Amino acid sequence: MSGAETEETAGVGDSLLSSESRHLNVHNKIRKKAMDLLMRREHAVAELQKKLEARDYDATIVAEVVAQLMDEELVSDARFTEAFVRYRGNNGHGPQRIRSELRERGVSEKIQAAYLDVEDSQWFERAAQVRSKRFGNALPEDFKERARQARFLQYRGFTSEQIREVLDDV
Repeated sequence: MSGAETEETAGVGDSLLSSESRHLNVHNKIRKKAMDLLMRREHAVAELQKKLEARDYDATIVAEVVAQLMDEELVSDARFTEAFVRYRGNNGHGPQRIRSELRERGVSEKIQAAYLDVEDSQWFERAAQVRSKRFGNALPEDFKERARQARFLQYRGFTSEQIREVLDDV
């Protein structure tokens, strides 16, 4: 073997090593950023992936990191959904709006159904609480006021059945 062939072969090995090294560095950088995001709050898997890809990281490495975090149970759609439903519900939002926001964050319908029961009686109680906090306990005086309160509750994400019951009970 000549000296030129040995140098060529060594150059290929060095470039492979440096390529693997760069991949590992990028992987670690993406993982650190993902962990920073997860320390602040729970994220849905798709939401986390979208945030990382928005930073112009390599999509294949991002997918690799997110899959690894899922395997380690550091990111979970179920855990995110449970916390999100509780938080948004406590802030006066109804099931329809919460479902829409979960869909935007890439949470599957199956997981949504497991943690968000639209028929649960708690939503009627929450709708009543939200209405009385905003408008007081008095009955709407006329159709215009009733419609205004109904629009407010609809915007908050309560169903028409929940709204009708709250406005009829007042």
